[in-house]
Amino acid sequence: MTDNPRRIGRSILAILAGFVAVVVLSLGTDAILHMLKVYPPAGEPMPEPALNALALAYRSVYAVIGGYITARLAPRNPILHVVILGVIGLVLATLGAIAMIPRNLGPAWYPIALAVTALPLTWLGGVLYRPRTAVAAS
Repeated sequence: MTDNPRRIGRSILAILAGFVAVVVLSLGTDAILHMLKVYPPAGEPMPEPALNALALAYRSVYAVIGGYITARLAPRNPILHVVILGVIGLVLATLGAIAMIPRNLGPAWYPIALAVTALPLTWLGGVLYRPRTAVAAS
């Protein structure tokens, strides 16, 4: 990223777009699964490992999508933007794990897995975008 204000603004928007995509997709899927009664009502514990694994699975896909979006919208250095998004996800997921584990709303491995996978999955989204740009440049 450079000192060019326009490029900095585009960089912030690229990271924000990836972040918003992950949050909207995750919370939207959660809401649908609560509505369909696959998940217990919001705020109630969800101790079933299979349901937590389901949540981890779709949130993992959404993290990859968020990384892809960020890389796609980055004005330059897409992987740097993706790493920044991944670090933001890592920090927020770690804070979430610290807050949620003592509340016993589900197995402790779930928020820990969200934190541990945030950066690598987001990075994967950026890597999946990269080959497309290399082919387009040929």
